[in-house]
Amino acid sequence: MQLENAVALVTGANRGLGLAFTNALLERGVRKVYAAAREPVPSAVPGLVPVRLDVTRPEQIEALAREAGDVTLLINNAGILQSTHLTSDDVLRRARNEIETNYLGPLATSRAFAPILARNGGGGIINVLSVLSWHAFPGSSTYSASKAAAWAMTNGLRQELRGQKTQVLALHVGYMDTDMAQQVTAPKSHPTDVVRLTLDALEAGQDEVLADDVSRRVKQGLSSGGYLAALGA
Repeated sequence: MQLENAVALVTGANRGLGLAFTNALLERGVRKVYAAAREPVPSAVPGLVPVRLDVTRPEQIEALAREAGDVTLLINNAGILQSTHLTSDDVLRRARNEIETNYLGPLATSRAFAPILARNGGGGIINVLSVLSWHAFPGSSTYSASKAAAWAMTNGLRQELRGQKTQVLALHVGYMDTDMAQQVTAPKSHPTDVVRLTLDALEAGQDEVLADDVSRRVKQGLSSGGYLAALGA
């Protein structure tokens, strides 16, 4: 997919990786970017259209699909990390929150915008996943489960939308220098570098991008049984 004159919708666009996607898309010649967030921030930037979207609210997704009928690229970036243990008293509530946002949210937006992408020539979908789609640490197991579900959904979506010429790209990355990982002391990727690699992969027609050394080592280790060593475990 080529980005010149495309129209993009980025969920979770107010900060972190979503904000980096928004800025990079405009720099690459995207004609319009719908910057979706639960609490959108007004902007005077040409081509930037702040819109309200909570991906756990089906009525908001449907309303935005009616408004944004010119979208050719959907970036499912919105996500949450609840940091809970499987034996915690509130684990079911937290797990439901992560599943609703990290899996069912991208599924719902993809479902709503797939017909729009088809009408506009196919376009593309980028699903922001994680190296934790393939591994879980204590305290991250419910998050990992939601991302693993999103990974499986992404692979299925790619097959189902191939006939309408929609490119579906999975982004896997480890720790990034964003609010979500602010307590992490391990090496972190910069969001602008992750976005650059991802958009390059999109324009090259790829199905998957492994945006840092950790995701590349873990993916390689999955087939050899050495993924724990790749994580330093």
